[in-house]
Amino acid sequence: MQMTRRQLVGTGVTALSRLMAGLPAGWAGAAYADDSPEVKTCRFGMIALTDCASIVMAHELGFFKKFGIDSIVSKEASWAVIRDKLSLGENHATHMLTGMPFASTMGLSGSPVKPMVIPWMINRNGQAITLKADLKGKVKAAKDLKPLADQARAAGKTMTFAMTFPSGTHAMWIRYWLASGGINPDKDISLITIPPAQMVANMKVGKMDGFCVGEPWNARAISDGIGYTAITTQQIWQDHPEKVCAFTEEFAARNPKTVKAILKALQLAGVYIDKLENRPHVAEVISRPTYINTTKEVILGRMLGKYDYGDGRAQQDPSYMIFSARNCNVPSKTFGYWWLSQFRRWGMVKGTPDYKGIVDKVLRPDIYMEAMKEMGVTPKFADMQPVKLMDGVFDPKEPDRYARSFAVNSLINA
Repeated sequence: MQMTRRQLVGTGVTALSRLMAGLPAGWAGAAYADDSPEVKTCRFGMIALTDCASIVMAHELGFFKKFGIDSIVSKEASWAVIRDKLSLGENHATHMLTGMPFASTMGLSGSPVKPMVIPWMINRNGQAITLKADLKGKVKAAKDLKPLADQARAAGKTMTFAMTFPSGTHAMWIRYWLASGGINPDKDISLITIPPAQMVANMKVGKMDGFCVGEPWNARAISDGIGYTAITTQQIWQDHPEKVCAFTEEFAARNPKTVKAILKALQLAGVYIDKLENRPHVAEVISRPTYINTTKEVILGRMLGKYDYGDGRAQQDPSYMIFSARNCNVPSKTFGYWWLSQFRRWGMVKGTPDYKGIVDKVLRPDIYMEAMKEMGVTPKFADMQPVKLMDGVFDPKEPDRYARSFAVNSLINA
């Protein structure tokens, strides 16, 4: 029996359909759709701080590899080195202070203009302001420092405080706290830059009266008997933004699959770390010489919310450092508006900055949401909402009004 042309074609289509039904997902036409990262080997910069944990654990637990990334973790000496290695392409992604991508995009803090993006917030909370042991019993709040700072200046001396990078988180927290006590950090004291891992050693030799840094260096100052915690940063702003995973804008644009693969690995790491039963393991891993180079015990206490302030106070703090909980990884644009308002307040920019233009350029919740959607994760958050700090409320819809509202400031062209 001879087949008609229509029957022959129909048989061919059916056979083709059966053949295609056995093909793996991703086959399209004559080629496979490639969802693998464009860059297979990625180098990650990190600083010796507890909040390096999600990058380190994504590497150590094989989460980067799960998403096609061969990871190399590079411990760097300072935040300036972190910035420069990312800018030069020596590192592909990096552990970074929230304010730094804004400063690099704007060409502040001694940086050439190098646009950077934040598609991922690494953590919230978990930093502190440490004062030298000699101030125990004398200084409980910033207002207690004001007469001491005034006396020092009258005697021709200046009290000295340290932070880790001029546009970073620690600089903003210590500025905010000092100013709440009537101290202008640009006029009444000396504010210097010290890398995190060198804070304790510098306090030991009497170089500073206090510092703001991430853990474990505040806890280490207490264990070494040289200082005490005056205030934690979550007491300044509960669930405040802290470190980010940053990329250059150029790298993110050229390698979108790589960036999403990295975010997916960080998501798994953050969930792992936020299970308190895993934190002893995390503390052991990140304490190693390759990473933080201190004892597990110095790290673990505050990771579990156990705060010994070193001056007789102790607290089980529910607002300890988090890496995944409470939608903490969302790169909320609210944070960008607050950061630029502080650049404005402290004279780091002249006149009113382009709040919307800069924030939209740097903070990329669109990349974050796309990566999470592919994982089946659906964060629920309301952006651009007012947030409460220790002494008032910040409304991201009126950032310049907020910047100009403080009696203690260093505004330029107000």
